[in-house]
Amino acid sequence: MSDATAMSDAYNSPFGASPALAGGQGRRILFIDRDGVILQEPPTDFQIDTIDKTSFVPGAITALSRIAAELDYYKVMVTNQDGLGTDAYPEFDFHPYHGLMLRTLEGEGFVFDEMIIDRTFAKDNQPTRKPGTALLKHFIGNPDYDLTNSFVIGDRWSDIQLAKNLGCKAIYLRSPLHSLTDEQDSALRETIALETDKWQAIYEFLKLGLRKVVHDRNTNETKIHIELNLDGSGKTNISTGMGFFDHMLDQIARHGKMDLTILAKGDLHIDEHHTIEDTGIALGEAFAQALVDKKGMERYGFALPMDEAEAKVLIDFGGRNWIVWNAEFKREKIGEMPTEMFFHFFKSFSDAAKCNLNIECKGENEHHKIEAIFKAFAKAIRMAVKRDPLSNYLPSTKGML
Repeated sequence: MSDATAMSDAYNSPFGASPALAGGQGRRILFIDRDGVILQEPPTDFQIDTIDKTSFVPGAITALSRIAAELDYYKVMVTNQDGLGTDAYPEFDFHPYHGLMLRTLEGEGFVFDEMIIDRTFAKDNQPTRKPGTALLKHFIGNPDYDLTNSFVIGDRWSDIQLAKNLGCKAIYLRSPLHSLTDEQDSALRETIALETDKWQAIYEFLKLGLRKVVHDRNTNETKIHIELNLDGSGKTNISTGMGFFDHMLDQIARHGKMDLTILAKGDLHIDEHHTIEDTGIALGEAFAQALVDKKGMERYGFALPMDEAEAKVLIDFGGRNWIVWNAEFKREKIGEMPTEMFFHFFKSFSDAAKCNLNIECKGENEHHKIEAIFKAFAKAIRMAVKRDPLSNYLPSTKGML
């Protein structure tokens, strides 16, 4: 539409293309917690003080080895060791197992540049203890380091708060032993760059970045705000004014494992057409921006049945829009959504995302049919946007997409 305006913020490396690095303003840092992040944390007393309590978090050794070999981060361990050196936690109960960890990592090519260990108890409330920054002052304001594009990797609220206090971002490695309270989650959510329970995901994030887009499309008929994270976990915040449409868009995010916010305000007092069509366009535009760099991406996807309904969705993010639609609906509406608008939504998405869509569905229950289509669409997207962090291959013989 000629009266549309679009505003977007897209970034394909962690929180942007690291302009500070481009300008030579400093080295990025990984501040890494120890217990619960590198070493498994004993649920009994939280102290790693015997050989049988010394084991690595799954995936940590491999991921840290790859990070050291492939990425240029300054690597700092930051750990609270309650009462280290006191009768409660003697030095000889710490160093043999700490040294075993360091030697194991060194054997795989990972060596810390610095180790920051606070020995105080939580009750002491010392500024040296995480999330305090007293032991990290040599990084703050130092032009040799780029805190804005640095990360704290940790499993507790104090690690995330430390990231906020330092002015960097947090990678939250979820732990079965710790969780954020609602209050902590609300206060620190904006600081978390990645939330995961797998070290492989941390490595992929640091290597490839998150494909995140914030996009607004405004016309005289609709105002649509979209936040898209293709590498998310399925979190949604969707409101279009049409309950069934919201439910279908929710299926895209949850089954595609992407974080998706869609806030649409349209002229529903006239009819649903503009809101549904423009949401498809805006979502497609967001995908096009998120997929600017397709190196290492699968490109193609397909999938799925639901009860008696059988849906097939083939997708190709190859840079050319085309749609084949082979689905019929006997009902005029499902919920408050006109069935004729299903095609318009996917057509709008295909045009804006510059992807090839081939959609086919058959079945008896109209609700099942369209839900199967949306779920298959989500699964197809998930397959197509998957990336291999070890590959720089562009999936095209043309040399461009």
